Amino acid sequence: MGGYTKLNLRADVEDQAPSFGLGGKIEARMARVPLELEHSGVSYQRIAPGFRLPFAHSHKTQEEVYVVVSGSLRAKVGEDVLELGPFDALRVDKDAVRGFEGGPDGAELIAIGAPNTGPGDAELEHEWWSD
Repeated sequence: MGGYTKLNLRADVEDQAPSFGLGGKIEARMARVPLELEHSGVSYQRIAPGFRLPFAHSHKTQEEVYVVVSGSLRAKVGEDVLELGPFDALRVDKDAVRGFEGGPDGAELIAIGAPNTGPGDAELEHEWWSD
């Protein structure tokens, strides 16, 4: 029977963070390709306690929703800093620059994006979040 793809986001999807020198600080498992998604994207991310991502990003086309599964994090969207806890959901416009920092216990989150834009849609901003 076809029409679906089942996998475990942690066990079956490769952690891409080590290839960017971020192993141990963040876990980033992008499942768009392994799930054979045609119109959206989804990823699992784990951010270590107190770790602030060294970059922020926006998109040319893709709107995203971030759902905190466990722990807590701070999200900076534009000039606003938001505190998020378990089952908080944050929708971010494609053009809004966003960055994340793990809370005292770190954070696990699911990110969902649509439409599926493939590589090249994200625009990185380095050294964007300063105190």
